[in-house]
Amino acid sequence: MQGLIERYMKSTQSGSLQPEHEQQGIDQPQPALEVKEEINMLKQEIEILQKGLRYMFGGGTTGMVTLEELHILEKHLEEWIYHIRSAKMDLMFQEIQLLRNKIEENIGTANFAPVTTNFPYPLTIQNDIFQF
Repeated sequence: MQGLIERYMKSTQSGSLQPEHEQQGIDQPQPALEVKEEINMLKQEIEILQKGLRYMFGGGTTGMVTLEELHILEKHLEEWIYHIRSAKMDLMFQEIQLLRNKIEENIGTANFAPVTTNFPYPLTIQNDIFQF
């Protein structure tokens, strides 16, 4: 947490405001080193992924892929497949639930009160004209 506050202070620092460790004369190159290491790691990962894409699409004639790079590509592909399958399953579950709701709605509208017959009083007026 302290490192986050120090980074914030460095980025928003105006001429007179300085973090405590700079006022005391203590230099801490550690956070800058960690950031550089993280940047280098991300650059390497991007390079490996781009190289893998070139090989997958036939543009990889510039060199060989090492076993470590293949393992990294395999790991990324497995992660992508996992995310795709989980998204597909989520969509399928949503569609199934939507269909179940529609079925319940249709069953609810189809269950009318039963039609009763043989009323004690006639529903129409008897007339001699319509007698057969």
